[in-house]
Amino acid sequence: MTSALRNTGTSRSNGGASGNSTRDSSRRRWLAMAVLLLPVLLVSIDNTVLSFALPQISTTLAPSGTELLWIIDIYPLVLAALLVPMGSFADRFGRRRMLLLGGAGFAAVSIVAAFAPTAAALVASRAAMGVFGAMLMPSTLSLVRNIFTDRNERRIAIAIWAAGFAAGAALGPIVGGFLLEHFWWGSVFLLAVPVLIPLLVLGPIFLPESRNETPGPIDFLSITMVFAAMGSLVYGIKELASGGVTAAGLAIIAFGVAMGALFVRRQLRLPTPMLDMSLFLRGAFSGAVLVNLLSVFALVGFLYFASQELQLVHGLSPMTAGLVLVPGLIGMVAAGLLSVPAVNRWRPVVIVCFGLGLSAVGYGLIAGGTGSLVMLVGAFVVLAIGIGATETVSNDLIISAVPAEKSGAASAISETAYEFGAVLGTAVLGSVLNAIYRSHLAQTPGTDALDTLGGAHETAAKLPADQAITLVQNANDAFAAGVGMTATIGAVLMVAALGLAARMLRGI
Repeated sequence: MTSALRNTGTSRSNGGASGNSTRDSSRRRWLAMAVLLLPVLLVSIDNTVLSFALPQISTTLAPSGTELLWIIDIYPLVLAALLVPMGSFADRFGRRRMLLLGGAGFAAVSIVAAFAPTAAALVASRAAMGVFGAMLMPSTLSLVRNIFTDRNERRIAIAIWAAGFAAGAALGPIVGGFLLEHFWWGSVFLLAVPVLIPLLVLGPIFLPESRNETPGPIDFLSITMVFAAMGSLVYGIKELASGGVTAAGLAIIAFGVAMGALFVRRQLRLPTPMLDMSLFLRGAFSGAVLVNLLSVFALVGFLYFASQELQLVHGLSPMTAGLVLVPGLIGMVAAGLLSVPAVNRWRPVVIVCFGLGLSAVGYGLIAGGTGSLVMLVGAFVVLAIGIGATETVSNDLIISAVPAEKSGAASAISETAYEFGAVLGTAVLGSVLNAIYRSHLAQTPGTDALDTLGGAHETAAKLPADQAITLVQNANDAFAAGVGMTATIGAVLMVAALGLAARMLRGI
Protein backbone atom coordinates (compact mmCIF):
# COMPACT_ATOMS: atom_id res chain seq x y z
CA MET A 1 0.00 0.00 0.00
CA THR A 2 2.79 2.35 0.95
CA SER A 3 4.64 1.48 -2.20
CA ALA A 4 1.51 2.15 -4.23
CA LEU A 5 1.09 5.53 -2.60
CA ARG A 6 4.72 6.35 -3.29
CA ASN A 7 4.29 5.38 -6.92
CA THR A 8 1.15 7.44 -7.14
CA GLY A 9 2.88 10.40 -5.55
CA THR A 10 5.81 10.02 -7.87
CA SER A 11 3.46 9.81 -10.81
CA ARG A 12 1.64 12.94 -9.74
CA SER A 13 4.90 14.73 -9.15
CA ASN A 14 6.15 13.80 -12.60
CA GLY A 15 2.80 14.77 -14.08
CA GLY A 16 3.04 18.17 -12.41
CA ALA A 17 6.57 18.64 -13.68
CA SER A 18 5.46 17.56 -17.12
CA GLY A 19 2.53 19.99 -16.97
CA ASN A 20 4.82 22.84 -15.97
CA SER A 21 7.22 21.89 -18.75
CA THR A 22 4.37 21.87 -21.24
CA ARG A 23 3.16 25.26 -20.06
CA ASP A 24 6.69 26.66 -20.24
CA SER A 25 7.10 25.25 -23.74
CA SER A 26 3.78 26.74 -24.82
CA ARG A 27 4.68 30.10 -23.30
CA ARG A 28 8.02 30.07 -25.08
CA ARG A 29 6.38 29.26 -28.43
CA TRP A 30 4.05 32.23 -28.16
CA LEU A 31 6.87 34.51 -27.03
CA ALA A 32 8.74 33.40 -30.14
CA MET A 33 5.62 34.23 -32.15
CA ALA A 34 5.61 37.73 -30.67
CA VAL A 35 9.22 38.20 -31.77
CA LEU A 36 8.43 36.95 -35.29
CA LEU A 37 5.67 39.54 -35.58
CA LEU A 38 8.25 42.35 -35.49
CA PRO A 39 9.63 41.86 -39.03
CA VAL A 40 6.11 41.13 -40.30
CA LEU A 41 4.90 44.45 -38.87
CA LEU A 42 7.94 46.18 -40.33
CA VAL A 43 7.36 45.00 -43.90
CA SER A 44 3.67 45.85 -43.72
CA ILE A 45 4.29 49.27 -42.18
CA ASP A 46 6.94 50.03 -44.79
CA ASN A 47 4.63 49.24 -47.71
CA THR A 48 1.72 51.28 -46.35
CA VAL A 49 3.81 54.22 -45.23
CA LEU A 50 5.39 54.52 -48.65
CA SER A 51 1.97 54.73 -50.33
CA PHE A 52 1.00 57.63 -48.11
CA ALA A 53 4.36 59.34 -48.58
CA LEU A 54 3.99 59.39 -52.39
CA PRO A 55 2.53 62.92 -52.58
CA GLN A 56 5.44 64.40 -50.58
CA ILE A 57 7.98 62.36 -52.54
CA SER A 58 6.37 63.61 -55.77
CA THR A 59 6.67 67.25 -54.75
CA THR A 60 10.10 67.06 -53.08
CA LEU A 61 12.09 64.77 -55.38
CA ALA A 62 10.01 65.56 -58.50
CA PRO A 63 10.13 62.03 -59.97
CA SER A 64 8.62 61.24 -63.36
CA GLY A 65 5.62 58.92 -63.46
CA THR A 66 7.92 56.02 -64.31
CA GLU A 67 10.33 56.87 -61.49
CA LEU A 68 7.42 57.09 -59.06
CA LEU A 69 6.34 53.58 -60.01
CA TRP A 70 9.92 52.28 -59.68
CA ILE A 71 10.22 53.80 -56.20
CA ILE A 72 7.32 51.56 -55.24
CA ASP A 73 8.09 48.57 -57.47
CA ILE A 74 11.83 48.08 -57.07
CA TYR A 75 11.60 46.89 -53.47
CA PRO A 76 9.00 44.15 -54.01
CA LEU A 77 10.60 43.26 -57.35
CA VAL A 78 14.04 42.58 -55.83
CA LEU A 79 12.39 41.01 -52.81
CA ALA A 80 10.26 38.68 -54.93
CA ALA A 81 13.18 37.72 -57.18
CA LEU A 82 15.38 36.78 -54.21
CA LEU A 83 12.83 35.15 -51.89
CA VAL A 84 13.26 31.65 -53.30
CA PRO A 85 17.09 31.79 -53.16
CA MET A 86 17.00 33.30 -49.66
CA GLY A 87 14.50 30.68 -48.53
CA SER A 88 16.90 28.03 -49.79
CA PHE A 89 19.78 29.75 -47.99
CA ALA A 90 17.71 29.86 -44.78
CA ASP A 91 17.06 26.12 -45.00
CA ARG A 92 20.77 25.59 -45.56
CA PHE A 93 22.48 28.04 -43.17
CA GLY A 94 19.81 28.50 -40.50
CA ARG A 95 16.49 30.32 -40.51
CA ARG A 96 17.14 32.34 -37.37
CA ARG A 97 20.58 33.37 -38.62
CA MET A 98 19.15 34.59 -41.92
CA LEU A 99 16.37 36.46 -40.10
CA LEU A 100 18.79 38.35 -37.87
CA LEU A 101 21.18 39.15 -40.72
CA GLY A 102 18.30 40.50 -42.78
CA GLY A 103 17.06 42.57 -39.87
CA ALA A 104 20.43 44.23 -39.28
CA GLY A 105 20.91 45.02 -42.98
CA PHE A 106 17.36 46.29 -43.43
CA ALA A 107 17.72 48.72 -40.55
CA ALA A 108 20.99 50.10 -41.90
CA VAL A 109 19.70 50.57 -45.46
CA SER A 110 16.47 52.17 -44.20
CA ILE A 111 18.56 54.95 -42.65
CA VAL A 112 20.25 55.51 -46.02
CA ALA A 113 16.87 55.63 -47.79
CA ALA A 114 15.58 58.22 -45.33
CA PHE A 115 18.19 60.72 -46.52
CA ALA A 116 18.10 59.92 -50.26
CA PRO A 117 18.75 63.20 -52.15
CA THR A 118 17.22 62.19 -55.49
CA ALA A 119 14.56 59.86 -56.88
CA ALA A 120 17.30 57.66 -58.37
CA ALA A 121 19.05 57.38 -55.00
CA LEU A 122 15.76 56.40 -53.36
CA VAL A 123 15.19 53.72 -55.99
CA ALA A 124 18.69 52.32 -55.30
CA SER A 125 18.09 52.33 -51.54
CA ARG A 126 14.77 50.58 -51.98
CA ALA A 127 16.51 47.93 -54.09
CA ALA A 128 18.99 47.27 -51.27
CA MET A 129 16.10 47.06 -48.82
CA GLY A 130 14.64 44.36 -51.07
CA VAL A 131 17.80 42.27 -50.72
CA PHE A 132 17.67 42.30 -46.92
CA GLY A 133 13.90 42.02 -46.86
CA ALA A 134 14.25 38.78 -48.82
CA MET A 135 16.30 37.44 -45.91
CA LEU A 136 13.60 38.38 -43.42
CA MET A 137 10.34 37.13 -44.81
CA PRO A 138 10.83 33.41 -45.66
CA SER A 139 12.41 32.90 -42.25
CA THR A 140 9.37 34.21 -40.35
CA LEU A 141 6.83 31.82 -41.86
CA SER A 142 9.21 28.84 -41.95
CA LEU A 143 10.02 29.37 -38.25
CA VAL A 144 6.29 29.41 -37.52
CA ARG A 145 6.04 26.07 -39.35
CA ASN A 146 8.85 24.58 -37.25
CA ILE A 147 7.88 26.09 -33.89
CA PHE A 148 4.20 25.13 -34.04
CA THR A 149 4.01 21.44 -34.89
CA ASP A 150 0.37 21.05 -33.81
CA ARG A 151 -1.95 21.84 -36.78
CA ASN A 152 -4.56 23.76 -34.75
CA GLU A 153 -1.92 25.80 -32.92
CA ARG A 154 -0.14 26.49 -36.19
CA ARG A 155 -3.36 27.65 -37.83
CA ILE A 156 -3.87 30.18 -35.03
CA ALA A 157 -0.24 31.27 -35.32
CA ILE A 158 -0.61 31.77 -39.08
CA ALA A 159 -3.78 33.79 -38.49
CA ILE A 160 -1.83 36.00 -36.08
CA TRP A 161 1.04 36.18 -38.60
CA ALA A 162 -1.38 37.26 -41.34
CA ALA A 163 -3.11 39.66 -38.94
CA GLY A 164 0.30 41.20 -38.31
CA PHE A 165 0.36 42.38 -41.91
CA ALA A 166 -3.04 44.02 -41.48
CA ALA A 167 -2.08 45.50 -38.11
CA GLY A 168 1.08 46.93 -39.63
CA ALA A 169 -0.95 48.34 -42.49
CA ALA A 170 -3.21 50.01 -39.91
CA LEU A 171 -0.32 51.27 -37.78
CA GLY A 172 1.72 52.49 -40.75
CA PRO A 173 -0.60 55.27 -41.93
CA ILE A 174 -1.25 56.51 -38.39
CA VAL A 175 2.35 56.61 -37.20
CA GLY A 176 3.60 57.49 -40.65
CA GLY A 177 0.92 60.16 -41.03
CA PHE A 178 2.07 61.77 -37.81
CA LEU A 179 5.65 61.76 -39.06
CA LEU A 180 4.66 63.15 -42.46
CA GLU A 181 2.77 66.00 -40.85
CA HIS A 182 5.67 66.97 -38.57
CA PHE A 183 8.81 65.84 -40.41
CA TRP A 184 10.12 65.24 -43.93
CA TRP A 185 9.11 62.23 -46.03
CA GLY A 186 12.31 60.34 -45.22
CA SER A 187 11.30 60.00 -41.57
CA VAL A 188 8.93 57.16 -42.50
CA PHE A 189 11.87 54.91 -43.36
CA LEU A 190 13.37 55.45 -39.91
CA LEU A 191 10.45 53.46 -38.44
CA ALA A 192 12.45 50.33 -39.25
CA VAL A 193 15.06 51.08 -36.60
CA PRO A 194 12.92 50.92 -33.41
CA VAL A 195 11.05 47.89 -34.79
CA LEU A 196 14.16 45.87 -35.66
CA ILE A 197 16.26 46.59 -32.58
CA PRO A 198 14.00 44.40 -30.35
CA LEU A 199 14.18 41.65 -32.99
CA LEU A 200 17.98 41.69 -32.92
CA VAL A 201 18.01 41.61 -29.10
CA LEU A 202 15.21 39.10 -28.42
CA GLY A 203 15.63 36.87 -31.48
CA PRO A 204 18.69 34.96 -30.18
CA ILE A 205 16.89 34.42 -26.85
CA PHE A 206 13.47 33.15 -27.92
CA LEU A 207 13.81 31.91 -31.50
CA PRO A 208 15.16 28.37 -31.95
CA GLU A 209 17.58 27.76 -34.78
CA SER A 210 16.43 25.31 -37.43
CA ARG A 211 17.77 24.20 -40.79
CA ASN A 212 17.60 21.43 -43.35
CA GLU A 213 20.25 18.92 -42.36
CA THR A 214 20.63 17.67 -45.94
CA PRO A 215 20.57 20.83 -48.07
CA GLY A 216 21.28 20.90 -51.78
CA PRO A 217 24.19 22.81 -53.30
CA ILE A 218 24.03 26.55 -53.93
CA ASP A 219 22.96 27.04 -57.54
CA PHE A 220 23.95 30.50 -58.75
CA LEU A 221 22.71 29.85 -62.27
CA SER A 222 19.20 29.16 -60.96
CA ILE A 223 19.35 32.33 -58.85
CA THR A 224 20.26 34.35 -61.96
CA MET A 225 17.48 32.72 -63.97
CA VAL A 226 14.70 33.42 -61.47
CA PHE A 227 15.87 37.01 -60.96
CA ALA A 228 15.98 37.64 -64.73
CA ALA A 229 12.61 36.00 -65.27
CA MET A 230 10.71 37.97 -62.65
CA GLY A 231 12.48 41.24 -63.37
CA SER A 232 11.79 41.02 -67.11
CA LEU A 233 8.15 40.05 -66.65
CA VAL A 234 7.39 42.94 -64.33
CA TYR A 235 9.34 45.47 -66.40
CA GLY A 236 7.66 44.30 -69.59
CA ILE A 237 4.20 44.56 -68.04
CA LYS A 238 4.99 48.08 -66.86
CA GLU A 239 6.14 49.07 -70.34
CA LEU A 240 3.02 47.73 -72.01
CA ALA A 241 0.71 49.34 -69.46
CA SER A 242 2.35 52.77 -69.66
CA GLY A 243 3.45 52.97 -73.30
CA GLY A 244 1.00 50.69 -75.07
CA VAL A 245 1.71 47.48 -76.95
CA THR A 246 5.19 47.78 -78.46
CA ALA A 247 7.66 45.32 -79.94
CA ALA A 248 10.17 46.15 -77.20
CA GLY A 249 7.65 45.53 -74.40
CA LEU A 250 6.56 42.20 -75.90
CA ALA A 251 10.20 41.17 -76.38
CA ILE A 252 10.98 41.86 -72.72
CA ILE A 253 8.01 39.79 -71.58
CA ALA A 254 8.97 36.98 -73.99
CA PHE A 255 12.49 36.99 -72.52
CA GLY A 256 11.06 36.76 -69.00
CA VAL A 257 8.82 33.84 -69.97
CA ALA A 258 11.77 32.09 -71.64
CA MET A 259 13.96 32.52 -68.57
CA GLY A 260 11.17 31.23 -66.37
CA ALA A 261 10.77 28.17 -68.57
CA LEU A 262 14.52 27.52 -68.45
CA PHE A 263 14.47 27.87 -64.67
CA VAL A 264 11.65 25.31 -64.35
CA ARG A 265 13.42 22.96 -66.77
CA ARG A 266 16.64 23.21 -64.79
CA GLN A 267 14.89 22.52 -61.48
CA LEU A 268 13.22 19.41 -62.92
CA ARG A 269 16.59 18.02 -64.08
CA LEU A 270 18.70 18.76 -61.00
CA PRO A 271 19.00 15.93 -58.45
CA THR A 272 18.68 18.48 -55.61
CA PRO A 273 16.89 21.53 -57.08
CA MET A 274 16.81 24.94 -55.47
CA LEU A 275 13.02 24.85 -55.83
CA ASP A 276 11.16 21.55 -55.67
CA MET A 277 8.72 21.87 -58.60
CA SER A 278 6.81 18.79 -57.46
CA LEU A 279 5.21 20.99 -54.81
CA PHE A 280 3.09 22.58 -57.54
CA LEU A 281 1.59 19.21 -58.42
CA ARG A 282 -0.36 19.43 -55.17
CA GLY A 283 -3.67 21.15 -55.81
CA ALA A 284 -3.84 22.68 -52.34
CA PHE A 285 -0.37 24.15 -52.70
CA SER A 286 -0.56 25.61 -56.22
CA GLY A 287 -4.12 26.86 -55.76
CA ALA A 288 -3.24 28.54 -52.46
CA VAL A 289 -0.20 30.23 -54.04
CA LEU A 290 -2.43 31.66 -56.78
CA VAL A 291 -4.95 32.92 -54.21
CA ASN A 292 -2.13 34.53 -52.23
CA LEU A 293 -0.87 36.38 -55.30
CA LEU A 294 -4.26 37.63 -56.47
CA SER A 295 -5.49 38.78 -53.07
CA VAL A 296 -2.37 40.89 -52.56
CA PHE A 297 -2.73 42.17 -56.12
CA ALA A 298 -6.18 43.43 -55.16
CA LEU A 299 -5.03 45.07 -51.91
CA VAL A 300 -1.96 46.88 -53.25
CA GLY A 301 -3.68 47.99 -56.43
CA PHE A 302 -6.50 49.50 -54.38
CA LEU A 303 -4.16 51.29 -51.98
CA TYR A 304 -2.17 52.78 -54.87
CA PHE A 305 -5.05 54.97 -56.01
CA ALA A 306 -6.86 55.24 -52.65
CA SER A 307 -3.91 56.88 -50.88
CA GLN A 308 -3.64 59.55 -53.58
CA GLU A 309 -7.39 60.12 -53.82
CA LEU A 310 -7.76 60.56 -50.06
CA GLN A 311 -4.98 63.14 -49.81
CA LEU A 312 -5.09 64.97 -53.15
CA VAL A 313 -8.74 64.76 -54.21
CA HIS A 314 -10.46 64.79 -50.81
CA GLY A 315 -7.81 66.98 -49.20
CA LEU A 316 -7.11 64.81 -46.15
CA SER A 317 -3.83 64.98 -44.28
CA PRO A 318 -1.68 61.82 -44.37
CA MET A 319 -2.58 60.92 -40.79
CA THR A 320 -6.30 61.50 -41.33
CA ALA A 321 -6.16 59.45 -44.52
CA GLY A 322 -4.59 56.63 -42.54
CA LEU A 323 -7.28 56.82 -39.85
CA VAL A 324 -10.00 56.70 -42.51
CA LEU A 325 -8.71 53.31 -43.67
CA VAL A 326 -8.45 51.83 -40.16
CA PRO A 327 -12.00 50.31 -40.16
CA GLY A 328 -11.11 48.27 -43.23
CA LEU A 329 -7.82 47.14 -41.74
CA ILE A 330 -9.55 46.14 -38.50
CA GLY A 331 -11.96 44.14 -40.63
CA MET A 332 -9.00 42.44 -42.29
CA VAL A 333 -7.54 41.40 -38.92
CA ALA A 334 -10.91 40.18 -37.65
CA ALA A 335 -11.60 38.20 -40.82
CA GLY A 336 -8.21 36.51 -40.59
CA LEU A 337 -8.75 35.45 -36.98
CA LEU A 338 -12.36 34.35 -37.56
CA SER A 339 -11.29 32.21 -40.49
CA VAL A 340 -9.57 29.83 -38.02
CA PRO A 341 -12.79 28.55 -36.42
CA ALA A 342 -14.57 28.94 -39.77
CA VAL A 343 -12.44 26.24 -41.44
CA ASN A 344 -13.70 23.78 -38.82
CA ARG A 345 -17.22 24.36 -40.13
CA TRP A 346 -16.71 25.07 -43.83
CA ARG A 347 -14.14 23.78 -46.28
CA PRO A 348 -11.20 26.07 -47.06
CA VAL A 349 -12.31 26.46 -50.69
CA VAL A 350 -15.61 27.97 -49.51
CA ILE A 351 -13.85 30.59 -47.38
CA VAL A 352 -11.37 31.42 -50.15
CA CYS A 353 -14.11 31.89 -52.75
CA PHE A 354 -16.15 33.97 -50.32
CA GLY A 355 -13.15 36.23 -49.71
CA LEU A 356 -12.38 36.67 -53.41
CA GLY A 357 -16.04 37.43 -54.05
CA LEU A 358 -15.94 40.21 -51.45
CA SER A 359 -12.81 41.62 -53.09
CA ALA A 360 -14.68 41.77 -56.41
CA VAL A 361 -17.60 43.55 -54.73
CA GLY A 362 -15.21 46.09 -53.18
CA TYR A 363 -13.76 46.99 -56.56
CA GLY A 364 -17.23 47.00 -58.10
CA LEU A 365 -18.41 49.62 -55.61
CA ILE A 366 -15.60 51.93 -56.74
CA ALA A 367 -16.20 51.26 -60.44
CA GLY A 368 -19.87 52.14 -60.15
CA GLY A 369 -19.57 54.74 -57.38
CA THR A 370 -19.73 58.50 -57.31
CA GLY A 371 -16.22 59.15 -56.02
CA SER A 372 -17.48 60.02 -52.55
CA LEU A 373 -15.36 59.52 -49.46
CA VAL A 374 -17.98 57.28 -47.84
CA MET A 375 -18.07 55.03 -50.89
CA LEU A 376 -14.28 54.72 -50.95
CA VAL A 377 -14.08 53.78 -47.27
CA GLY A 378 -16.98 51.33 -47.52
CA ALA A 379 -15.46 49.66 -50.56
CA PHE A 380 -12.16 49.24 -48.75
CA VAL A 381 -13.89 47.62 -45.75
CA VAL A 382 -15.53 45.05 -48.02
CA LEU A 383 -12.29 44.40 -49.91
CA ALA A 384 -10.20 44.11 -46.74
CA ILE A 385 -12.51 41.58 -45.08
CA GLY A 386 -12.25 39.37 -48.14
CA ILE A 387 -8.46 39.62 -48.24
CA GLY A 388 -8.11 38.89 -44.52
CA ALA A 389 -9.97 35.60 -44.90
CA THR A 390 -8.23 34.45 -48.08
CA GLU A 391 -4.70 35.31 -46.91
CA THR A 392 -4.96 33.31 -43.68
CA VAL A 393 -6.40 30.22 -45.33
CA SER A 394 -4.04 30.31 -48.32
CA ASN A 395 -0.90 30.62 -46.18
CA ASP A 396 -2.04 27.75 -43.95
CA LEU A 397 -2.61 25.55 -47.01
CA ILE A 398 0.81 26.43 -48.43
CA ILE A 399 3.00 25.58 -45.46
CA SER A 400 0.88 22.67 -44.25
CA ALA A 401 1.23 20.94 -47.61
CA VAL A 402 5.00 20.39 -47.23
CA PRO A 403 7.23 18.63 -44.67
CA ALA A 404 9.05 20.71 -42.06
CA GLU A 405 12.44 20.42 -43.78
CA LYS A 406 10.97 22.11 -46.88
CA SER A 407 9.33 24.92 -44.89
CA GLY A 408 11.87 27.52 -45.98
CA ALA A 409 11.25 26.86 -49.67
CA ALA A 410 7.47 26.72 -49.20
CA SER A 411 7.50 29.95 -47.19
CA ALA A 412 9.63 31.58 -49.87
CA ILE A 413 7.10 30.58 -52.53
CA SER A 414 4.29 32.01 -50.40
CA GLU A 415 6.17 35.25 -49.92
CA THR A 416 7.14 35.35 -53.59
CA ALA A 417 3.47 35.16 -54.52
CA TYR A 418 2.75 37.91 -52.00
CA GLU A 419 5.43 40.25 -53.28
CA PHE A 420 4.89 39.43 -56.95
CA GLY A 421 1.22 40.20 -56.40
CA ALA A 422 2.23 43.54 -54.90
CA VAL A 423 4.45 44.28 -57.90
CA LEU A 424 1.72 43.37 -60.37
CA GLY A 425 -0.91 45.28 -58.42
CA THR A 426 1.10 48.47 -58.78
CA ALA A 427 2.57 47.74 -62.21
CA VAL A 428 -0.68 46.74 -63.90
CA LEU A 429 -3.33 48.80 -62.12
CA GLY A 430 -0.97 51.70 -61.37
CA SER A 431 0.26 51.91 -64.96
CA VAL A 432 -3.28 51.72 -66.35
CA LEU A 433 -4.34 54.48 -63.98
CA ASN A 434 -1.41 56.69 -64.96
CA ALA A 435 -1.95 56.10 -68.69
CA ILE A 436 -5.66 57.01 -68.52
CA TYR A 437 -4.89 60.02 -66.32
CA ARG A 438 -2.31 61.38 -68.77
CA SER A 439 -4.56 60.69 -71.76
CA HIS A 440 -7.54 62.55 -70.30
CA LEU A 441 -5.45 65.48 -69.07
CA ALA A 442 -3.69 65.83 -72.42
CA GLN A 443 -7.06 66.15 -74.15
CA THR A 444 -8.03 69.14 -71.97
CA PRO A 445 -7.61 72.39 -73.96
CA GLY A 446 -4.97 74.68 -72.54
CA THR A 447 -3.64 72.06 -70.11
CA ASP A 448 -0.16 70.62 -70.35
CA ALA A 449 0.00 66.88 -69.70
CA LEU A 450 1.47 66.09 -66.29
CA ASP A 451 2.73 62.68 -65.22
CA THR A 452 1.14 62.47 -61.76
CA LEU A 453 -1.77 63.92 -59.82
CA GLY A 454 0.68 65.11 -57.17
CA GLY A 455 2.65 66.93 -59.86
CA ALA A 456 -0.52 68.66 -61.09
CA HIS A 457 -1.39 69.88 -57.59
CA GLU A 458 2.17 71.11 -57.07
CA THR A 459 2.08 72.98 -60.38
CA ALA A 460 -1.32 74.49 -59.53
CA ALA A 461 0.08 75.93 -56.30
CA LYS A 462 2.38 78.15 -58.40
CA LEU A 463 -0.34 79.45 -60.74
CA PRO A 464 -2.85 82.32 -60.41
CA ALA A 465 -6.04 81.32 -58.59
CA ASP A 466 -8.32 80.92 -61.64
CA GLN A 467 -5.75 78.85 -63.56
CA ALA A 468 -5.00 76.76 -60.47
CA ILE A 469 -8.66 75.91 -59.94
CA THR A 470 -9.03 74.84 -63.57
CA LEU A 471 -5.90 72.70 -63.52
CA VAL A 472 -6.84 70.97 -60.24
CA GLN A 473 -10.38 70.26 -61.45
CA ASN A 474 -9.15 68.87 -64.77
CA ALA A 475 -6.50 66.75 -63.04
CA ASN A 476 -9.01 65.40 -60.50
CA ASP A 477 -11.46 64.52 -63.29
CA ALA A 478 -8.73 62.75 -65.24
CA PHE A 479 -7.70 60.85 -62.12
CA ALA A 480 -11.32 59.84 -61.43
CA ALA A 481 -11.59 58.46 -64.97
CA GLY A 482 -8.47 56.40 -64.37
CA VAL A 483 -9.75 55.11 -61.02
CA GLY A 484 -13.06 54.03 -62.58
CA MET A 485 -11.37 51.98 -65.29
CA THR A 486 -8.80 50.58 -62.87
CA ALA A 487 -11.51 49.45 -60.45
CA THR A 488 -13.44 47.79 -63.28
CA ILE A 489 -10.35 45.81 -64.27
CA GLY A 490 -9.79 44.87 -60.62
CA ALA A 491 -13.36 43.60 -60.23
CA VAL A 492 -13.13 41.47 -63.38
CA LEU A 493 -9.81 39.97 -62.26
CA MET A 494 -11.23 39.07 -58.83
CA VAL A 495 -14.21 37.31 -60.42
CA ALA A 496 -11.80 35.36 -62.63
CA ALA A 497 -9.70 34.53 -59.56
CA LEU A 498 -12.79 33.19 -57.80
CA GLY A 499 -13.46 30.82 -60.68
CA LEU A 500 -9.85 29.60 -60.78
CA ALA A 501 -9.76 29.07 -57.00
CA ALA A 502 -13.03 27.13 -57.06
CA ARG A 503 -11.54 24.80 -59.66
CA MET A 504 -8.01 24.42 -58.29
CA LEU A 505 -9.06 23.98 -54.65
CA ARG A 506 -12.01 21.76 -55.46
CA GLY A 507 -12.44 19.08 -52.82
CA ILE A 508 -10.24 20.89 -50.26
